[in-house]
Amino acid sequence: MSPQKPDRATAVRRVAVVAGSRVPFARSDGPYATASNQEMLTAVLDDLVGRYGLEGPGAVDELVAGAVLKHSRDFNLARESVLGSRLDARTPAYDIQQACGTGLQAVIAAANKIALGQTEAAIAGGADTASDAPLGVNDELRRVLLAARRARSAGARLKALARVRPRHLVPDIPRNAEPRTGLSMGEHAAVTARAWGVTREAQDELAAASHQRLAAAYERGFFSDLVVPFRGLDRDQNLRPRSTVESLARLKPVFGLDGPAPTMTAGNSTPLTDGAALVLLASEEWAEARGLTPLAYLTTYRTEAVDFAAGDVAGGEDGLLMAPAHAVPRMLERAGLGLDDFDLIEVHEAFASQVLATLAAWEKRGLGPVDRARLNVAGSSLATGHPFAATGARIVATLAKLLAERDAPGRGLISVCAAGGQGVTAVLERP
Repeated sequence: MSPQKPDRATAVRRVAVVAGSRVPFARSDGPYATASNQEMLTAVLDDLVGRYGLEGPGAVDELVAGAVLKHSRDFNLARESVLGSRLDARTPAYDIQQACGTGLQAVIAAANKIALGQTEAAIAGGADTASDAPLGVNDELRRVLLAARRARSAGARLKALARVRPRHLVPDIPRNAEPRTGLSMGEHAAVTARAWGVTREAQDELAAASHQRLAAAYERGFFSDLVVPFRGLDRDQNLRPRSTVESLARLKPVFGLDGPAPTMTAGNSTPLTDGAALVLLASEEWAEARGLTPLAYLTTYRTEAVDFAAGDVAGGEDGLLMAPAHAVPRMLERAGLGLDDFDLIEVHEAFASQVLATLAAWEKRGLGPVDRARLNVAGSSLATGHPFAATGARIVATLAKLLAERDAPGRGLISVCAAGGQGVTAVLERP
C-alpha cells in the first residue's frame, strides 16, 4: 500500500519572505512627534499594498502587528490600520506584543498559519512612537474619580471630588524601568557589561561600524525598495555616517555611573525612536501565482526567557537582555546547525555592550566566535534607531534582501533581545 499524501491542512509548508517596507526611523520628539502608531503603520501598509498590487479583496489573509507604547485608542491598532489603509477593509487583523521582540514575534505568528496551510499570505510587523507615549492619570486621582463615579447622589459625588489635591494633577509618565527591579534597560545592560568584561573601546568600535555600514547601504541604494519616505525623511535620522571610534570616545558615560569605570554612552546605546516596519509573508504558491520571487524563507525560530531579576541583581551572566544567549544555541541544536553554517548574522543592537556580551556567551556555550564581517553588514539598531515593535520586521526584511542579493544559497540568523528577560530568534534561508 502506498503511503498517504499529507493532508494540505496539516502539511508544513515553506514560508516565503516576499517583501518588506518601513518608514525612516526618527529620533523621538523630532519629525514624527505628532505621528501616531496608526499613522506610521498605515503609511508602511499602503506602501506594500501599492507596490505589490494588494488592493483587491482577499489579497492577503491577515495583518499581525503591535506596539509597545500604546494609548487606549490603540487597543485594536492592527485592525484600525487596515481600515485606514488601501488594503481591503475585510482583511482580519490582530495585535501582538512582546516588548522589543514584538515585530519578530508578529512575523512568527503569521508564518505559523502559512506553514500549516491556514492562510496563504499575511503582513506582519509593528510600530512605536516614543514621542507620543501615553500619559496615565495619577493613580490617586484615578481612585478619587472612580469613587465619584460609584457615588449614588450628587452630594456623595461632590464629597468624593473634594478629595482632589494639586499633587493628583501630576500625570504618571511611562518609565523605562523593569517593574521587578526598578532598573532601566540601560542600567541592566551596564550590569551585564561588567559581568562579561565588555570594554568601552569594543562598544565604540561596534557602534561606529553600525553607522558606517548603514551609510554605505544607503549610498549603494540597498534601501530603495525597503524604506518609504515619510514626513520629510528619506533615511534614518539617527544615522551619523562620519561616526568613528575616536569621535564616540569623546562622549561621557550615561549608564552604570554607580559602578567602577562606566562604559556605556549615548553613542553606543540606541536612542528613543519613532517608526514602523512591516513584512509581506506568503506561501510559495501565492508568490508564484503573482509573479513574485521570494527573497528568503523563514525556516525555524525560538523564544526563550531568563531569570534576569536574580541574574542581574546577583551580578551574574543572565542579564535582562541575555535570553538570546540561550535561545540561539538551543534553536541551532534542534536544527542541526552551527554558527559556521550562517553567511549572515543579525543581532539587534539595543546596546553595543549587549551585542558583545551575547557574542561572548555564544562562544562560551561552544558556538565559536562570530566573524564580524558577517555581523550586521548593513548596520543595525545603533545606527537606525529602535522603535521597539518595529525592529523585528526591519531586521527580517533587511536580512532577507541581503540573502537575495547574494544570488546563491545562503542562511541568516536573527537574534533579538527584549524587555522582561526575553529573546526571540529565527533563521532565514535561501535555497
